[in-house]
Amino acid sequence: MIDDAGKFVEDSKARIVAARDEKEVEQVRLELFGNNGAITGLIKQIPTLPKEERSERGRLLNGIKQQAEAAIAARLAELRGERLADIVETEAIDITFPGPPLGRGHLHVLTQVRRQIETVLESLGYQVELGPEVETEWYNFEALNLGAGHPAREGWDSFYFTPELLLRAHTSPVQIRAMQRIKEPPIYIITPGRAYRRDPPDATHLPYFSQVEGLAIDKALTVGDMKGTLLYMIQSLYGVERKVRVRPSYFPFTEPSFEFDVTCGICNGMGCKSCRHKGWLEVGGCGMVHPQVLRNGGIDPAEWNGYAWGFGIERMAMLKHDVDDIRLFYESDLRFLEQF
Repeated sequence: MIDDAGKFVEDSKARIVAARDEKEVEQVRLELFGNNGAITGLIKQIPTLPKEERSERGRLLNGIKQQAEAAIAARLAELRGERLADIVETEAIDITFPGPPLGRGHLHVLTQVRRQIETVLESLGYQVELGPEVETEWYNFEALNLGAGHPAREGWDSFYFTPELLLRAHTSPVQIRAMQRIKEPPIYIITPGRAYRRDPPDATHLPYFSQVEGLAIDKALTVGDMKGTLLYMIQSLYGVERKVRVRPSYFPFTEPSFEFDVTCGICNGMGCKSCRHKGWLEVGGCGMVHPQVLRNGGIDPAEWNGYAWGFGIERMAMLKHDVDDIRLFYESDLRFLEQF
């Protein structure tokens, strides 16, 4: 065999090229380089040859070995390429390939804004209070100075289960429950949660919404304390360039009462289409807690006073991210939600 090296090399290459799969290539490799392989056997015979023939025979066998190994590597690469090409054509999914990375979700934008509000106010010493979404008329209306026949009470048109049981129209009942539970001021709490009203859905209203209310009860609190707290919250959420203002209004549970506005983030208070060229955007209501509400919560208004405020979390998210339709938060459209 070694005397006809050229023919041996060509025969070996032909066998390798003719191999139909990787298994046949491996069989040829073993026949050539295995423990009992042809080339392995010839290499083992070199020490038995005369000294003058060993060097030449070694160079010859080394050349044959290198050519055979190169042919094997080339044929294996060719077979693997053919296999991959066949998979691409015939299989939509190759379960042996690593799968694409799974997309990771994140908190809903309303949850993000709610937690930001909670974090800001907790840094001021407020505590989060939660309560039931199904309330009695007393907690939802009577305790908040909204007696039977009161115009505001009729206008809310709430979702009733029975004449005495309904879905809460706001999170204010949690404030009464907190006053009754804590009993002894000072009290500084926020009450985030879901509320329900019979509002026809449009760009700014839904029959369900998230609300966060705040209540502070202490001695000698003023409107200035309330406005300073709200200014700190707004600037922490929207930026220090934002300004706030309060306008006189009316709510049965506060006296005096105010509407709370923030400068438009798009025009910086100069006036634009988003703020209807007013430079200000309404956020919610606020005011000093009515003495009767304090009594209903078991607090003596002669010794203590306080302030309260309430904002819609959707409204605050709309102001923070310049969203123009509240319904987008609940449509589960990932093209919208993935932006936050």
